[in-house]
Amino acid sequence: MKPKMLIIGITGGIGSGKSAVTQRFEELGIKVVDADIAARQVVAAGSEALVAIKQHFGKEIILPNGELNRPALREIVFKTPEERKWLENLTHPLIRSLIIEELQSATSPYAILVSPLLIESGQYHLVNKVLVIDVPEAVQIKRTIQRDNNSDIQVRAIMDAQLSRQNRLKHADDVINNDSTLDHLDQQVAALHKQYIALRESDRAVQA
Repeated sequence: MKPKMLIIGITGGIGSGKSAVTQRFEELGIKVVDADIAARQVVAAGSEALVAIKQHFGKEIILPNGELNRPALREIVFKTPEERKWLENLTHPLIRSLIIEELQSATSPYAILVSPLLIESGQYHLVNKVLVIDVPEAVQIKRTIQRDNNSDIQVRAIMDAQLSRQNRLKHADDVINNDSTLDHLDQQVAALHKQYIALRESDRAVQA
């Protein structure tokens, strides 16, 4: 019987540096499943979910090439909580199924699920430990404005739609502080990787 997979959930607010962290775990040979990628896949051109979105929001939400107009949809759902709830009810079950399928295919010592909505969406129920990537809110705003060329108001609206920094940290089993140097980030990832490997070996011994 295949031993149960150890799954680490990584989350953090916008601009916290989740991609930088998961890239380092991938370089260590760890399978990373990205909920954002799964979210894009379930609304790909021609998908049943995209058809439902078009019927609900109108054909203007679809680009000429048949793909979803993400900025337009994002503007609607961040302004209207009821519409965001409708979209979540449609897509979250589909995203969850795809995530589970991807995690089950992992062959690395442990797997990672990275999701900005790990807590809010209930995806944390799929993981054994929650790793929060944490930075001060001022750093989140500055990084996101520089990266996405968004306005301060847009970034704050996205942050308001996410779990607060304080509530996110309440769910953390482990925390990476990502407001320092890349060397410091490397050290934190290496230490956690060693810890997760040891935890996996311990689980294997118990299940043997």
